[in-house]
Parts: sequence; structure tokens; C-alpha cells
Amino acid sequence: MTNWLISIEGTATGHSVALALALLAAFLHAVFGALQKGRHDPWLTRGAIDAAYCLMAAPFALFVVPWPEPHMWAIFALVWVIHIFYKVLQAAAYTKGAYTVVYPVVRGTGPLFTVIGAYLIFDESFSGMQWFGVAVLLAGIFGLALYNLIFLQAERDTLHVALGLAFVTGLFVALYTTLDAYGIRATADPFTFLAWFFMIDGFFFPILAYRRWNAMENPPQVGPLLRRGFFGGIVAFLSFGSIMLATRLDKVGEAAILRETSTVFAALIGWLVLKETVGPRRIMLMALIAAGAVIVEFGG
Repeated sequence: MTNWLISIEGTATGHSVALALALLAAFLHAVFGALQKGRHDPWLTRGAIDAAYCLMAAPFALFVVPWPEPHMWAIFALVWVIHIFYKVLQAAAYTKGAYTVVYPVVRGTGPLFTVIGAYLIFDESFSGMQWFGVAVLLAGIFGLALYNLIFLQAERDTLHVALGLAFVTGLFVALYTTLDAYGIRATADPFTFLAWFFMIDGFFFPILAYRRWNAMENPPQVGPLLRRGFFGGIVAFLSFGSIMLATRLDKVGEAAILRETSTVFAALIGWLVLKETVGPRRIMLMALIAAGAVIVEFGG
């Protein structure tokens, strides 16, 4: 598998595989976000998910994949710090605002700065048509945020705080996407990066979540929380793993843009599963997001 992936890097086949991986990551990332915002406290859910994928990744990191090269340890340390900030901000945003309010802003801020980072670090460039696609996609995503700001009545007292936290979280999405892409390209075996990333990344947040759970007057039962964590860990492997592999096989900026079609999936999940309101104007804005992603993909 590793040899095949390395052999298709930068090829037409690699581009097609990266496209499929980015779209898979989009759907699964929306599922992941809904899991964190759903039944339990977002901090506790994230802690359970991180504990699950840390434990699942450990045997592969320690005994299956090749060990990281010496230069990778500094990259892992920086990745770990960036992801901690991202997860703390994401949990805080979900605590203050509805899923369909927070998610579009996070995902809208991320790709714009990721494209800029990909230009500076990987010397990637977009055509004029692709930049038009970025503008269309961002118009849809931030249009959703503006719609929520004007019309949403629920959680009105914390809405501005939620949107502010979501914007800052999006900046960290751009940071981790760009840095993860650098890390997975810096090692000979991409699965070495993935296994060690998940093991290292999952270490801190369970401690934070346990302290929060222990301080609650009526903490939730552990069993359902652990089951959600296990399912979330599987989703995290597939979602984050897919987008990281996509950024190794093809352009980082394009993969980041395509992943942001997750906003469409998020709105559908928010409507169908979390019972949040989705009206015709939101549907039109989601269509803009999808159209922008299509323009970016085929405008190069």
C-alpha cells in the first residue's frame, strides 16, 4: 500500500485518488463535528475520542510502521501544540453556539489561509478561475454565518462569542492543515506519520476532559461516552487520515478547498440528526459552497 501511494504522487492517478480522499474527508469531518457537538458535553466527547484513537494507534506506531526519522520529532511536537489549541478553541465554540452556526465559520476561515500557506510553503498557485471558485465557496460559507447572525434566535446571547471563537478556530485549521501536509511529506512512509500523529495527538485532551468530568456535579455515565469515543476515533482515523494522504498525493490548497464541502454535509446532519433549522436560503448558500468546490477542482 505504501509503495503504491508513493508511486502515484504527483500523477493523474494521484490527483483522482486525492479528490476521492478529500471528499471522503469532507463527509466524515461533518460526522465528526456532529459527534462532538451532539449528546454529550463537547469537551468530554473530544476527550473520549482522543483517548480512543490514541490507544488504537499506539500498537501500529510502536510495532507495525517504521519508526520516524530523527527530524520528525520536532515536527510532531509542533503539530501536537497546534492541534491542542485547535481542539480547545473548537470545544469552546461548540459550547457557545449551535453546530450549524459554528461549523461554517470554522470551515470557511480555514481554506482561505490554507491556500495562502500552500503558496508560501509549497509554492502552489491557483488559476484565475480557481480563485473565482474560492470566492464562490467562501461566499457560501460566510453567507451561512451572516444568515445565522441576522436570523438565528437560539443561543442569541452567546452568538457573537461563538462566531469569534469559530473564526480563530478556523485560523488554527489552516495552520494544522498546512503543517500536517508538511509533516506527512517529510517522512518516507506516510503511514508512519499517521500512526505517530494519532498516538501523540490523542494524549493530552483525555486528561483535560477527565478533570472536567470529575468536577461536574452530575457527570454523565462513562459507558455511553466511551462508546461515542470509540466510534469517533474510527471516524477521526478515516477523516483526518484521508485529508492528510490527499495533501501528500496532490496540491494542499485544492484538498483543503474540497474538504470544505463538509459544510454542506454538516448542514444536512444538523437538520436531519440534531434537529437544527435549515431553510431554503441556507440550502441556496450550501449550493454555492458545492459550486465553488467544483470550480476549484475543474478550473485548474
